[in-house]
Amino acid sequence: MTTDRKHVDGPQVLHFERNRQGRDFVVGDVHGCFGALQEALDAIGFMPECDRLFCTGDLVDRGRESHLVTAWLDQPWFASALGNHDLMAFEYALCEPSALSSSSLANHGGGWMLELPKAEQTRIGERLRALPLTIEIETEAGPVGLVHADFPFDDWRKVETLFSEDDRQICLWSTMRFDRVYRKAVANVRALVHGHLTLSTAQKLGNVHFIDTGGWLVGEGHFTFVELESLNLIKGPGPNASFGAPRNR
Repeated sequence: MTTDRKHVDGPQVLHFERNRQGRDFVVGDVHGCFGALQEALDAIGFMPECDRLFCTGDLVDRGRESHLVTAWLDQPWFASALGNHDLMAFEYALCEPSALSSSSLANHGGGWMLELPKAEQTRIGERLRALPLTIEIETEAGPVGLVHADFPFDDWRKVETLFSEDDRQICLWSTMRFDRVYRKAVANVRALVHGHLTLSTAQKLGNVHFIDTGGWLVGEGHFTFVELESLNLIKGPGPNASFGAPRNR
């Protein structure tokens, strides 16, 4: 499967051309529960030879399989936006000045990183640092945007301008649009998809979808997928005890 990717100067945005060979899906936060995600993909009939899977971010922390993140990022059919947990992980791994202490990282579900050799921490950190802040995917009816937590503008084409640090923080951490029940549609994008905020069922405000339904929570959550051509929601199974993650914030 051929995938066309291009970086746009300024804010980090990764563009994907329309998939003409199969289907495209978006999933919410994974949090190191890659085995559970694979079971959910199997349940919805995902075909890696022609389908693609995009994630809204937070690939790591909390789950027992966070160390497998680079193996998933190596797959030609998988891509993810940057999440706040991915940010915390790479800042620690790469000794960034803003990095959390080891105890704070562990309290946020990042204890898995502390168990790895420094060379492996660095390798994973470099891969996570390379994740785009936003993703744009072409569909027949127009582009769909992915941002982890929130989007600070009402026009998607703002992704082509230089974001301030405050704008980046909103993309990674904010729940303001959802908290304010802000229903105005984001212009120049067919739909915008977020994770970050864990909900019992997926929600929609205007053309903005919130799809993290806790697929990493044993006995409580499930993965929700968005099929991008139809924008239909597909409920996948949740994790069992062998795959799941504790509910540590």
